[in-house]
Amino acid sequence: MARSVQSLAVGKVIGDVVDMFTPTVELAVYYGSMKITNGCKLKPSAVSDMPLVQLNAHSRTLSSNLYTLVMTDPDAPTPSEPSMKEWLHWIVVDIPEGLDSSKGREVVPYMEPRPPIGIHRYVFSLFQQKGPMVFGGPVLMSSTGGGAIVLGNNEDGNVDQQQLPSRIHFNTRNFAAQNGFDLPAAAVFFYAQKEPASKKR
Repeated sequence: MARSVQSLAVGKVIGDVVDMFTPTVELAVYYGSMKITNGCKLKPSAVSDMPLVQLNAHSRTLSSNLYTLVMTDPDAPTPSEPSMKEWLHWIVVDIPEGLDSSKGREVVPYMEPRPPIGIHRYVFSLFQQKGPMVFGGPVLMSSTGGGAIVLGNNEDGNVDQQQLPSRIHFNTRNFAAQNGFDLPAAAVFFYAQKEPASKKR
């Protein structure tokens, strides 16, 4: 487990996105049959579809813990000048411990990685919730919007798409603080860069 935190520190995920933490859950991210390992390099075409994220508890006891998953790009639009960091790619709430992201509630739809310039980090941060996310949903912070934007649910329980905030300038730390989350329970990241255009024959 210490090795996973070390690779997060080397990749500057700890520092740029989250603070130092001790993992309490095993976070497994799969794009198809491919499991993400910290610091692996992937082509954007390989991560275009929404991944399946599994939460594996360390204890063998039955748990009622729920988790929130956040995926961001802290290198937008370019790693040398990340003036739009963090770019929000995905949020899923109410994921039961021991299950996967498909059992949670997607409040910000998955956006595939499309790095325009340079090698970008794509970070999955997992936070344990204090309880189920209630009507009104999670608070999303925008550093340029001058405050918090609250996601609401429409009558059928789905997120009202018109209430979604801009994906730029998301702040994972602020999001966690505003929702009463402690330090992350787990995190994993991968690198991706723009693929060259295929040559025509």
